[in-house]
Amino acid sequence: MARYSVDLKDIEFNLFEFLKIQEHSSYGLEAEDSKGIITEYHKFIANKVFPSREPSDLEGVKHIDGKVYAPKCFHEFHKSYYENGWFSLGLPEEIGGTPVPVALQTACLSFLIGANCAYGLYPELSRGALNVIRLKASEDLKNKYIPGMMDGRWGGTMCLTEAGAGSDVGALRSTATPNGDGSFNIKGVKIFISGGETDLYENSIHLVLARTPEGVEGTKGISLFLVPRVLVNDDSSLGAHNNVDCTKIEHKMGIHASATCELTFGGSGDCKGWLVGDEFDGMATMFIMMNEARLTCGVQGESQGNLAYEFAKHYAQERIQFKKEIVHHPDVKRMLLKSRAVSRGMRALILYVANLFDKHDEDRIGLLTPICKSYCTEEGLQVSIDAVQVHGGYGFCQEYGVEQFVRDSVIGKIYEGTNGIQATDLVMRKIIKDEGKNLKKLLGEISEFTKSLGTEFSAQQKTLIHALGTYEKVMGTMNEYVGDKKYNLILQNCHDVLMMTSHLVVAWLLGKHAMTEPNGNFPEDYMKSKKDDFKLYCLYYLSKNSGLAHTINANKDDLLDLVI
Repeated sequence: MARYSVDLKDIEFNLFEFLKIQEHSSYGLEAEDSKGIITEYHKFIANKVFPSREPSDLEGVKHIDGKVYAPKCFHEFHKSYYENGWFSLGLPEEIGGTPVPVALQTACLSFLIGANCAYGLYPELSRGALNVIRLKASEDLKNKYIPGMMDGRWGGTMCLTEAGAGSDVGALRSTATPNGDGSFNIKGVKIFISGGETDLYENSIHLVLARTPEGVEGTKGISLFLVPRVLVNDDSSLGAHNNVDCTKIEHKMGIHASATCELTFGGSGDCKGWLVGDEFDGMATMFIMMNEARLTCGVQGESQGNLAYEFAKHYAQERIQFKKEIVHHPDVKRMLLKSRAVSRGMRALILYVANLFDKHDEDRIGLLTPICKSYCTEEGLQVSIDAVQVHGGYGFCQEYGVEQFVRDSVIGKIYEGTNGIQATDLVMRKIIKDEGKNLKKLLGEISEFTKSLGTEFSAQQKTLIHALGTYEKVMGTMNEYVGDKKYNLILQNCHDVLMMTSHLVVAWLLGKHAMTEPNGNFPEDYMKSKKDDFKLYCLYYLSKNSGLAHTINANKDDLLDLVI
């Protein structure tokens, strides 16, 4: 049966040997301090959150008389998650937080999301909403709402999507009419709102995109509003219901314990909201939360993939067929080694990008965010599928807990901007609009690293050199399309360009891991496995770039001209 297991050695290697987060002196934390945080957080997740994973999936959420009820088992630890200070980890001290390196906080988030993705969405979306309020709201709104969100009495959400405005957010129809007292009357219906209503919190603080009377059509006319489910009095006590009603919950393929709600604002009376940021800057303001959510999606794929791999590894080490453990059958060993290499690669990518926040490298964060979101959700799902395959028929059954990874992972490719939108963002904005400046800098570093590889990695060096060459040719093809204004040909290839870029970046990171001489006490077999990860990743994943490059360079047909 399923048991919780995390590769703590690899996490410590990433944080303290490769990224060296202990050198971020502004936090005043030694390596042992950070390791202590990891130990205690991991203990809480293992003992409290993970045991809720399967029962909460089976119970799901309930919508009764307009109220939404989370699984009962969440109430057993939800309050202590806040009281133990885990929600405040990584938040500023001035609002009651505990500042730590971003990569450390992200590693802890991976524990949470991996152990129970559906539960983790509640506090993590609340955290994202809190950060928008902290950075963009008026002082009055900050003072009124942040304390209740910090202590866990109130949760937070973001409300973008409408029935006719999914990826096309600019088509939204929700309105915000000034009341003349600084507040606005909000009216509209939002769908697919994660944690839109739940009895885990006394109040829900919604960040809602809506259009004021002067707002033009499209995204340029959208503003952002803070809309509490229950009005808050000046003394911070709860007042009257604000006519925010959950009119439906979705019945989904996965994340059953996460309440995905249809929310009606102002359907049963006046619904008050307050402007956050400047009028008409709603999209830019909301993107603070959106970008955070996209990185969280990457963690969702990474953490689900890593835990699914651990499930599969333990099962394969115990399951006997043909008089030996199935881990010793070549096809099973192949699946496990591939899964380990790509899962550790995802972890390396996520933690590397998290660490860039402490280096204040906004350009590289912007370049790699769509890769984190898309690549990790794509590969995290595939690792979960392979984990089911390793389990055989038992993997298809609920009691082994591995099929849940598949169901819970699919959504990561869809929400917070589909992976197709992420690929378009990477190619059109982060590469073409930027004239490739940030990309060239990254490729230069990968090229220099490739030159440094010794004879032990001569085969991988050749693979990297070839991959860099094919990537350069693809960029030449894309530039030709830009010059000829053949934008459909660019757009239909964005996903493949994203995957090629991802393979290069992850191979580079795993290669740097393989070349790192640790100061800490890491077993010899673990260090050998790091070299194997790099070799296997180049063999099974980076090698795919040749085929992707051929597809991009050889196909000159506009797919929109073809008939379905």
